[in-house]
Amino acid sequence: MKLAALLLLAVSAWAADGPPRITFSKSFAGSTPAFFAITVDRTGAATYNESTDPDSSEPLQLEAHATEEIFSLADKLEHFRGPLESGLKVANMGMKTLRWEEGAQASESTFNYTVVEDAKLLSDWFERIGDSARLLLQLRRAAKHDRLGVNEAILSIQTMWNKRRLLGTAQFLPLLDEVAANEVYIHMARERAAQIADGIRASSAR
Repeated sequence: MKLAALLLLAVSAWAADGPPRITFSKSFAGSTPAFFAITVDRTGAATYNESTDPDSSEPLQLEAHATEEIFSLADKLEHFRGPLESGLKVANMGMKTLRWEEGAQASESTFNYTVVEDAKLLSDWFERIGDSARLLLQLRRAAKHDRLGVNEAILSIQTMWNKRRLLGTAQFLPLLDEVAANEVYIHMARERAAQIADGIRASSAR
């Protein structure tokens, strides 16, 4: 919780004059990662971070439909001014904080488990962003340091894409194109990378 609080304070310091922002953070000891935070503003500009160091954040540009749905759910939840914790005796599922910032105004709610459907939906959007960001980082690392690991990373991305859960897809295109065109990677990885890139471009053109 201390790490999450530090991250939220850091976000607040540079968000005061910008567009409305939503920050989702999750602390879950023993999981991988044990902590992450995601900030999204009204323009769809997002960051993913597993630390409190802003320089360690991974930028993402979310699709318009995702941004619209995230902010629509935040509006329905009255910008997290009310409690979201269910109070039920359930297992530790990770402490999650949803925070709204708009100018000098800020409000937040922290919960382990909620029965509020809109909060569940919003949390799932942020989990999707986190999963997508981690896959992007995995592919980037594999492309630089582990050629054999590229196929595994591409397969994970393909699974997310097929389930329609991949977000920030524009950021994947340069890496996917690089893999598809480079014969140092195995044929299966190159073929899959090309297929995913074609699917992303076709989806964006609709």
